[in-house]
Amino acid sequence: MRLSALLIFLLLSATSCEWIGNSPSFGDDFVTYTIRSGNHDADNTINTPFTSKSMHFQALFDSSCIYKNAVAENQNDINKLYGFSDCSSQHQNNSARFGWNWREGAIHIFAYVYVNGQRMEKELGTAELNEPTSFKIATQDNAYLFTFHGIETTMPRHCSGGVGIAYKLLPYFGGDEPAPQDIRIKIRNL
Repeated sequence: MRLSALLIFLLLSATSCEWIGNSPSFGDDFVTYTIRSGNHDADNTINTPFTSKSMHFQALFDSSCIYKNAVAENQNDINKLYGFSDCSSQHQNNSARFGWNWREGAIHIFAYVYVNGQRMEKELGTAELNEPTSFKIATQDNAYLFTFHGIETTMPRHCSGGVGIAYKLLPYFGGDEPAPQDIRIKIRNL
């Protein structure tokens, strides 16, 4: 009896690691990720295992995502939203995630991948502030299929089959500069 209770506790602890420092907002089932001013990573986040062939989620950007970088050309740097490592490798070798930045009065959304160490990105459109927006990434044999606003975009992939030993990639600010203010992004897995 004690062993089974311990196993249940460990399982619940392992599956809840992503929520440390980031908790659901009252009244909804989104998790709020806060990237503090001067930082790149969201508060107390650790990457959790990822084993699926796809990731489907909604994200909500609020007015805290309107920012101005200290160096003007860094406004084009792509912040990372959510995704996963792939091919049993580190994420800067192989990964797929959505990216974003604030410029020209809008949140611009990107497909953002590393393929055998080479970074590639493609702009997909814009997201509205304070509106839940749906995102999906699916693995195919040698490609990732990004779905944004119902439009599918294919990006290359280094391996085929499952993701292997992989982990979720959580919100990250930058590029070169850290967050110029506290940035809040809400995410709900679907």
